[in-house]
Amino acid sequence: MKEIRKVLIANRGEIALRVIRTLREMGIKSVAVYSEGDKNSLHIRLADEAVCIGPAQAKESYLKSENIISAAVSVKADAVHPGYGFLSENAEFSKACHKNGIIFIGPSADSIKLLGHKATARSIAKKAGVPITPGTDGCVEKEYMKEAEKIGFPVMIKAAAGGGGRGIRIVYDKDKLLHECEMAKNEAMAAFGNGEIYFEKFIEKPRHIEIQFLRDSFGNTVAFAERDCSVQRRNQKLIEETPSPAVNPQLRKKLQKAAANLADSADYHGAGTVEFLLDKNGDFYFMEVNTRLQVEHPVTEFISGADLVRQQILIAMGEKLEISQQDADNFKGHSIEHRVNAEDWKNNFMPSTGKVKEWILPGGPGIRIDSHVYQGYDLPVYYDSMIAKLIIWAPDRNKAIARSLRAIEDFKVEGIKTTLGAHEKILRSPQFMSGDIDTKFLENFMASDEFKK
Repeated sequence: MKEIRKVLIANRGEIALRVIRTLREMGIKSVAVYSEGDKNSLHIRLADEAVCIGPAQAKESYLKSENIISAAVSVKADAVHPGYGFLSENAEFSKACHKNGIIFIGPSADSIKLLGHKATARSIAKKAGVPITPGTDGCVEKEYMKEAEKIGFPVMIKAAAGGGGRGIRIVYDKDKLLHECEMAKNEAMAAFGNGEIYFEKFIEKPRHIEIQFLRDSFGNTVAFAERDCSVQRRNQKLIEETPSPAVNPQLRKKLQKAAANLADSADYHGAGTVEFLLDKNGDFYFMEVNTRLQVEHPVTEFISGADLVRQQILIAMGEKLEISQQDADNFKGHSIEHRVNAEDWKNNFMPSTGKVKEWILPGGPGIRIDSHVYQGYDLPVYYDSMIAKLIIWAPDRNKAIARSLRAIEDFKVEGIKTTLGAHEKILRSPQFMSGDIDTKFLENFMASDEFKK
């Protein structure tokens, strides 16, 4: 067993706070890193130590691996937790941690390379017997038109590295293919430092379904009930829920088995998520693997009772999982997560910045808030617009929706615009209430009079 007494969190905002809280429960010291733009962030105040790692721009701080490694070495951290985004799926960062005698709380560099690279992961999924969408074998560097025509339009261009919906383009018209390829490559290079792309057949009106899994170094794999992440805008998730209203127990077992097989085939150690597209016929197709903790992990924690961050740390220490597949299968109730963004949803979701003058949070049974924001906090302009996650649990989906509506009404924010009003509109829409949604639901709903009034 590897002893971990101090962990540096290579991230910011609510996920840094999330990790700090579990570390404190485990009796492990925490070290926050921060940029000059985050000098007033809450994660600095709650951590045991804090180190400034550079200017406000992420590429000069949170994405600068040498600065983070240097900070970890200087404070004598035993391990680094990468959170999500930034360097969390960067194999070279994982490798650099190990080279410096620091435990990376996540999969090995080899596993990240195998599964974090989307095109390579498709090949592994295929060998593991996981259904995949028609697409290219590996990355596409030339002959874009030839490869696209083999698949058939519409085609989805996808960045081979990274995630979070960046570097994705849907092409219906072959005349636009070359332009969209260049756009996707440029966006991927800017976001991940890797401009490689590959093609997949675009499945129209699918649901976005994902399976959270954990796997330890003893070969124990646990796959949790699915999360439905179909409510999204520009490939960015807005609302996630578990279980999905479209998945029955038989389909759930198939999804879990596919995810577990994939994790086993890559000898994966840590927490990860396999994302699938589910069509209207109940057939599912592999999309990608996120080799990190997901933003929406709290909904899985709510229905299962598991602390996923704790399990990540135990796996990194070489210990066995504390939970079994039977524990995961005995989930209870329904959970919904709302990503609350600092955006003006009535004005095409324009970013909103400024000082938070009022910040009153909802409470009561089945309500959890993950946030780094506080009254008087001045939102920095350099980072993601998410300011809070409102997570709801209730005995069933209808009660979870009702509780969500109550919590949104109780959530008071002044000084900046937020997306809370949009969440209320979505929850009250007959289509969402019925559970009959797909990844185009929000786009279509936003164009309706019901959303605009």
